[in-house]
Amino acid sequence: MHKTLLATAVACGLLASLPFDLAAQAAPTPQDEAQVETLLAQLQALKASYAQQVRQLRELDMQVQALQSRLAGKTAPTVLPAPAGAPPAPETAQAAAPPDEGNRAGSASEAQAARTEAPTRSLKDALQQEHALFDRRFTLENSVSYSRYDRSQITLNGFLALDAIFLGNIAVEDVKSDSLTYNLAARYGFSPRLTLNLDVPYLARRTVYQKGGAGGSAAALAEEQTGGKGLGDIALSANYKLFAETDTRPDTVLTLGITAPTGQAPYGILWKVIQPPGDQYTRFAVPEKQPTGNGVWQANLGLSAIKTLDPAIVFANIGYIYSRPRDFSNISTDPQNLSPGSVKLGNTYYFGTGVAFAFNERTSLSLSFSDKLSAKAELRYQGSPWTKVIGSNANAATFNLGVTHALSEHTTLVSMLGIGLTPDAPDFSLSFKVPYMF
Repeated sequence: MHKTLLATAVACGLLASLPFDLAAQAAPTPQDEAQVETLLAQLQALKASYAQQVRQLRELDMQVQALQSRLAGKTAPTVLPAPAGAPPAPETAQAAAPPDEGNRAGSASEAQAARTEAPTRSLKDALQQEHALFDRRFTLENSVSYSRYDRSQITLNGFLALDAIFLGNIAVEDVKSDSLTYNLAARYGFSPRLTLNLDVPYLARRTVYQKGGAGGSAAALAEEQTGGKGLGDIALSANYKLFAETDTRPDTVLTLGITAPTGQAPYGILWKVIQPPGDQYTRFAVPEKQPTGNGVWQANLGLSAIKTLDPAIVFANIGYIYSRPRDFSNISTDPQNLSPGSVKLGNTYYFGTGVAFAFNERTSLSLSFSDKLSAKAELRYQGSPWTKVIGSNANAATFNLGVTHALSEHTTLVSMLGIGLTPDAPDFSLSFKVPYMF
């Protein structure tokens, strides 16, 4: 009994003193408060130092990328992302850095925007082919192109008897033309919005004329070949960026150009009559030489739109070519007749669209469609009214397949295959360009 009372008294004493002990332990001392303030100050100092170091690392990385881009022909630097798991920088550091720069790598859309601002070399080469690149100071471009044209025409000279039998002569006329063009182009960027272009072509042409019905036989052919070579029409143009690309708007480029008639004009070239000896059935005329230019002054106004969809670009263009009438001392093809007069080529509308894909950093593929619609040309002999030239209007549509490959930091190889889709377009054309960026 005494032991039970003693245990009960001890337990009550302990319970009575417990709240006072807890209160004594929970009460902070001045030393604890001072230690907490010291630790908080050290933590804030470490955070500020870390943010400053991250900012300095980014600035240094941007400087290195800018230097490498200038050496490699690029201009837009990439940004060093923040290390994984890094704590957010304090407000002072965030105010000094661009907004949301630390989270740039965490968003797919922002990463795509960053790639758009700094396109790969292959995409930049593709943009240059569409005259939408303005960050290259000077480019010298050499190009060689070959085109093939082959057209056949059946000529009937007679009449149809009993609605089934043709009585008369049947002749087959065939024209085969090969053209080889070397073009030297210089492109100079005056500003981030303006580029001037100068194109100087040199042409070599060969045309073979064939006519069936030689000796009165439709299977026999008479043939004559003519050629011509020399300087083509020199063109001077300017590209001006009207609007820069945004999320909803493409790059918009205005093109203004002028072409001078420096090549051999097709007007006034004399034609010779071909008649094989002893053949009274075959007789046709061919020009003595082939022209290398249009012979008139032309002005070009075009508008292009280019939208970057990494890793591809989509482009489209539309334009108008005005041909100024020009007087010539002779526009007749008859060597016995000198006829002064004027020539007015039909104005031309052109448009096209396409897409270019980047395979990797150095190679891209482009697919495009282009079309040219030309009105009829007109001739006016001295003292006579204007007359339209029958068959001079044209619709030349072409499908183009191109590959661009960067050979080095300064040199690119551009190859293009064009396939004619209409009778007025060449059967096919093949061109190679080698631009060198200084």
